[in-house]
Formats: sequence, C-alpha cells, structure tokens
Amino acid sequence: MLKAREDVSATRKRLTIEIPADAIEVEIRKGLQEAQRQAKIPGFRPGKAPLNLIEKKFGRNVEADVLEKLVPHYYSDALKEAGIKPVSKPVMEEQFDFRRNEPLTMTVMVDIMPSVENLTYEGVKVKEVSVEVKDEDVEGALKTVAEERATYESSDEPVQTGDLVTIDYTVEGEEQEATDAVLKVGSGPYPQDFFEGLIGKRKGDEAEIEASFPEEMQSPFAGRKPRFSIKIKEVKKRRLPAIDDEFAKDMGFESLEQLKGKVRENMLSAKSRSADMAKQREILDRLLESHTFEVPESMLQAEISLLINDIRAGGKDTRSDEELRAELEPHAVKSARASLLLDIIGEKEGVTVSDEELKAEILNLAQRYYISPENVIKYYITKDGSLEGVRHALFEKKVLDLLLSKATVEKGE
Repeated sequence: MLKAREDVSATRKRLTIEIPADAIEVEIRKGLQEAQRQAKIPGFRPGKAPLNLIEKKFGRNVEADVLEKLVPHYYSDALKEAGIKPVSKPVMEEQFDFRRNEPLTMTVMVDIMPSVENLTYEGVKVKEVSVEVKDEDVEGALKTVAEERATYESSDEPVQTGDLVTIDYTVEGEEQEATDAVLKVGSGPYPQDFFEGLIGKRKGDEAEIEASFPEEMQSPFAGRKPRFSIKIKEVKKRRLPAIDDEFAKDMGFESLEQLKGKVRENMLSAKSRSADMAKQREILDRLLESHTFEVPESMLQAEISLLINDIRAGGKDTRSDEELRAELEPHAVKSARASLLLDIIGEKEGVTVSDEELKAEILNLAQRYYISPENVIKYYITKDGSLEGVRHALFEKKVLDLLLSKATVEKGE
C-alpha cells in the first residue's frame, strides 16, 4: 500500500510503499508448503518432512520468491493509489531491510509524464508549400533509371574514363603481376596517373606506365612509384538504353507516355509528402515554443545515451562520453520534448495503432528497403527487443497527420 508520496520535481515522485507483514507471511507459508510437497529429504517420505526442516533448508529461497512476487504487485497498486503513470522503470532509493513478521517498507523514485498547462494545438498557422513536377524532373528521373539499366559491351574504340578494361600487367623489379584484372577507368585502388596511361589506348595495345601511389591509398604499392608493363586485353563501353517505348515496355508499361505519367505521379506524391512533413515540423516547433514543460530526467538520459551509441557505432569519434553529453544535451532535450508532446496529444485525441496498421507498416518498410517482412521483424526484434519502436513511430506519424489536419494552412507568397 502507498504510505507517502513526495514531489521531488514536476516529473519525479518519491513513493514510500509498505507491504503488510501478514501478507508476506501468508505467501511465505504457501511457498514453504509447496516446497514441502516437492522436497526429497533423506529419511522422510515425499511431502512428510517437518515444516521447520523445510524452512531451514529452503526458507531463504522461498522468501526471495515471495518478495519477487509481492514487490511488483504492491508497486503497481501504489501507482494506482498515487494516480501516476511512470515513463521509466522505478529506481529503488536504498536497499530495503527485510525482516520476518515485520512490514516491508521501500522507497522508490518514479519519473512521470509532465503536465502541459493550457495545451492548445488547433489552428496553428503554417505556410503552404508549393509542389510541382516539371518535365525536366521527369526526364532526369528517367535518365537515372536508364543509367541503372546500363550495360557494358566490348568495343574497339579508345579507352575513356568510365570504361571497363581487362588487363595483364607485370611490375618492373618486382614479383607483383596480374592476369585478366578488370578495372573501371577512373576509380579503384589506382592513382590518376595510372589511368591516364590507359586513356586513348585500344584493345591489344601495350603500355609502360609509371604511377605514384599515395601513402594513404589501400594498395600494396602505397607510398611507392612502380613501373607497370601493361597489355590491354579487352575494352568495354557503357551503353545506356534509349528512353523510348521499348524501354517503357521492358519496365512493364505500354508506352513511354504511360511510364512518364507514372514517374510524374510518384514524384508528385513524394514531393507532397515531403511538403507535408515540412509543415508538420513547423507545427511541432511552434507548439514546443508555445508550451513549457519539463523532461523527465530518466527519459533525457536515455535519449542522450541513444545518441552517443549512434555516434560510437560510427567508430571515429574519440571524444569522451562527458564531452558528447554536454554537446548532445540540447538536441536530446528538444527530441525528448517533441516525443512527449506527441504522446500527450495522441493520448488526449485517442490515437492508437492497430495490429493491422502495424502489419501494413512492416510491409511498407519491407518494400522500401527491398527486404522481406520477416527480415524487417527480425531486425527490430534484434535491435529493440520488440516491435514497439515501429508501433510508436507510426503512432507519432498519425499524431503529426492529425496536427496538420487541424492547422490553418495559408497560401505562400
């Protein structure tokens, strides 16, 4: 039962909780009787060993099991009595002192959702963002698709940057050599003067090339200037498909015009969504500016730790955690406040995410990243331990959509 509640801050409460001695003893008695039924004690038939012997042998384990059962139960009841909803796990202020036949008193620190005074979010004014897809945008998108479908064909033409060449080479004074090495001219672990020695040559030509390899280059020749004897065995040119009706048919469309129409539609949809997201960010920024509330300390620290872990995953930042925390705290505060505000508005508006919506979002993620829905689920289970991160992201998206629907969108100049 709840014995006392103290306001440490607007978002942190200290709860003193008491578990009555008789409630503990009832559960211990049950536990000992169960142990008596199951125990195999030499000299006694199953279930017939004296209870005092059972208590002497198993008492500590039974007490631990009872406390493991009762503490969460009474903590949950205390939360209901206090009328609070925690945003993180409770922190035991000090180790409680358990003694038989005495009430158990424990003190826990609990972080709760902040209270937002005079919360208003209807009619927020934002500027309309014009959305337009020009003909050159469509042409550019089609060119990108064509480049992705490019092929390489053997050619007798001179070597140019971007060509694929197959070469044999030996290195003067060294045992290094290569047979049928395929290079893309202009890229890869070779310096520019090496490629310059290939440009203009044709299939069947031979060349002597001296090339300077920088120290930092990932190559067995790094920091040296070897001389190569090269024979060009094949040259392949990159060929782009013509953007015509046949190109469209290869992609499952009846004509180029139909393909262009679909590309325009997709680009317009993407730009519209991007414009909506920009308006949503503006709405959220304005709401954060106009409402003051405190971020629970545990939530803030969790957000900072998450940001630090992301940076550490990159493997290049050598700053200490203390330095990173100082730098990241303002960003973490804003991020946590945004998440809290969306949670509060979503709860007030009754926003929920159904299992069907969650399944649809998983399918959407699978299609976006070209992986199976099963692999999406596996990724989030491995990363977060559940799909609640996906559900909450979808929840926030629905709240942002709701805020946009309630905003006053003014025409841009």
